[in-house]
Amino acid sequence: MRGLSFRRRKKKISLSGIQKAVLWIGEVILAFVIGCMLAWFFGFTLSNVGQSMEPAIYSGDRVLVNRLIYEFKDPDYGDLIVFKPNGNENAHYHIKRVVGKPGDTVTIESGRVFIDGEVLDEVVQTDSMTDAGLASEPVTLGEDEYFVLGDNRNNSEDSRSADIGNVKKEDILGKAWFIITPGERFGFLR
Repeated sequence: MRGLSFRRRKKKISLSGIQKAVLWIGEVILAFVIGCMLAWFFGFTLSNVGQSMEPAIYSGDRVLVNRLIYEFKDPDYGDLIVFKPNGNENAHYHIKRVVGKPGDTVTIESGRVFIDGEVLDEVVQTDSMTDAGLASEPVTLGEDEYFVLGDNRNNSEDSRSADIGNVKKEDILGKAWFIITPGERFGFLR
């Protein structure tokens, strides 16, 4: 026999099968959109061509490129930028290290980089350059222009050559940040 109960019964809300399916589809679509955005902005991959960035990046290494970072900040000294020289859509992407920023005057003397007359304190160890190229004379960078060099300075086509020259910000795709080639170099770039 049941006694009187003055407690309220809690109503259980149960979703019908259709509501559960719609919720599940919405979650899948949201996850897909987020995944696509992450892949678009941080997971763009490209293969390095040439030995100009050795030993940081070897020819054939696959790297991830962050395409979003330079929407919020400007490239800085030591950044590994990915760009098309002179905006040439038919050229392959280049990866080089930023050594000069807008407003800087870059010169190369005795195999070393000088910014506004001061020796550049570089983030990586490099060999002394045998060819100063265009930077044998002072190169003053305009607004939104960057001077870039490969880490393998004596085997690199970079801002010292007329074919590359100063890199305009509008020609920069993003920042190379991770090597995905399996092996000992797999990991973050510096």
